[in-house]
Amino acid sequence: MSTTVNIDALPDFDATQYLTDKATIAAYLTDILQANDAGVLAAALGDIARAHGMSSIAESAGITREALYKALRADSAPRFDTVNKVCAALGVRLVVEPIAT
Repeated sequence: MSTTVNIDALPDFDATQYLTDKATIAAYLTDILQANDAGVLAAALGDIARAHGMSSIAESAGITREALYKALRADSAPRFDTVNKVCAALGVRLVVEPIAT
């Protein structure tokens, strides 16, 4: 007998509880970058910043908290400078590697 699951009844997934260390953050962002979508990257950085305290990340990045919230919405396309500052505040950096063929 099969069971039907109502998708609308499922809770939203919140990645913040898993984004506790630099290695996990780096792996998460590496996977996110493969989507090649600025909005997805912004949302992922927002998840990570919330996990570590938006105010402290904003302060470390030299950005106001309000501007950080605005830049890291899922419907935004943050500037590279903002992404770079947030990554530095989180203790990670973006790395380029060749595409496997």
